[in-house]
Amino acid sequence: MQSLTGASSRALLTTAAVAVLTTAAVAVTGLLTAAPAWAHVHVDADNPTPGSTSVLTFRVPGESDTGALTTQLTVDLPDVASARTEVMPGWTAKLDRDTAAGTVRTVTWTAAPGVGISPEQFALFRVSVKLPDAPTASFPVTQTYSDGSVVRWDQAPLPDGSEPQHPAPQLTLTGTPPASESAEHGTEAPLAPAQTAPAVAEPSSTVDNSARWLAGGALIVAAAAVVAGLLTRRRS
Repeated sequence: MQSLTGASSRALLTTAAVAVLTTAAVAVTGLLTAAPAWAHVHVDADNPTPGSTSVLTFRVPGESDTGALTTQLTVDLPDVASARTEVMPGWTAKLDRDTAAGTVRTVTWTAAPGVGISPEQFALFRVSVKLPDAPTASFPVTQTYSDGSVVRWDQAPLPDGSEPQHPAPQLTLTGTPPASESAEHGTEAPLAPAQTAPAVAEPSSTVDNSARWLAGGALIVAAAAVVAGLLTRRRS
């Protein structure tokens, strides 16, 4: 009878061990297969105050399934009063103005031959603009690849608040609008060279994947420790 009871206990421990390790494996799989948030085009601002002048930074990843390079990027601006692009080696920038309204409608960056953003890289595009006097601002982006394919990041948030497949970069404007601020002039002039960033940044996918592998390894080690504790307690 004692032998039978011992066998049943060992079977229960084995079942528990399998359950713990299976749960850990599922968690690790989730970590390694989850889509990274940085895969979308994203915008940040150094001074997101309505009506103020701010430097917008667009983080653009390469996402071509065929290995094509991103060679052109167009950002729709909310009819800002002024805009000024940053010097970016390997890329030229062009502003599209509405001369009648005195606003800037779009900014387009075009890569020189042989230059572009590969699927393992991302780049930072900066432009100084006078933000609209509104609580939010949307900046639809058109991303063009060397193989001719085009991705439009222009979708609004879904009714349930979730994110669409190609969301338009959104910026929440906070703070109190300035009483008065002199508008910038000479929109073609670049920003100071000291603020220049590399045309293409180092890929972040390696760092991201390493973090996931480390997290997954930690889960498996923890699961193994639980199983070892159960077996040790049973033997004692």
